[in-house]
Amino acid sequence: MSERIRELTAEGIEVCAVRDHDVPTALMIKERRTNESQKIWYYRHGMSGSRLSRGDIPTDLIARARLLHVTGITLGLSAAARDAIYHAVDVARSHGTLVSFDLNYRAALWSPEDAGDEFRRFIPRADLVFGGDDEAAIAVGPADDPLVLTDRIAALGPAHAVVKLGARGCVARIDDTVHIQDAVPVRAIDTVGAGDGFVAGYVADFLAGHGAQHCLQTAVTVGAFACLVPGDWEGMPHRSELGLLESSDPVTR
Repeated sequence: MSERIRELTAEGIEVCAVRDHDVPTALMIKERRTNESQKIWYYRHGMSGSRLSRGDIPTDLIARARLLHVTGITLGLSAAARDAIYHAVDVARSHGTLVSFDLNYRAALWSPEDAGDEFRRFIPRADLVFGGDDEAAIAVGPADDPLVLTDRIAALGPAHAVVKLGARGCVARIDDTVHIQDAVPVRAIDTVGAGDGFVAGYVADFLAGHGAQHCLQTAVTVGAFACLVPGDWEGMPHRSELGLLESSDPVTR
């Protein structure tokens, strides 16, 4: 626990952590069987994160924040964790804090049917919604055209509906305008964390006041960076590095 807090603090993050000495911290194991594929094992049921409750929510931080970001993983951990997230969103709404939601479906936590029901309940409470095309299909039904998925998500209320398409880039409906963004081509080493990087890039530029297309470009760029190193967040770039993937010179001096 202390190691994780130290790592996050070193990245400039203000950490609000709650220690639960009665249960272990959740675990993720990555198994690489070939150069092209890997298996991710999650051990989250009954772990410390599943015991998140309303009392653990830092309501004062949410009240003065510009944006609250939540994911479907926490919604699927337990009834208590789900209630805590809804409480956090209620606090955000009452103080004018925007809400960002990444569907982040994990099959080990719940069925597609249960997740879909919860996603449809939650999406109307969010201002920005992100999800892969497979995750969006769980929420709003399958569609051959990913733009149909963005339309269905937007119809539930959020002003930003963004569907991630991996190596094909992304599509979005933002304030009733359709946007299409190609991916940044890279030789991927490890795609774990690319979706989170995508959302981080988008939200960072959205909060910086940039337009939709600029946000999407940054999103696919940060997602591409995440694919360049083994790990999860270790490949996340600084803003000054975003242009490196377009550079023809392999060495910067």
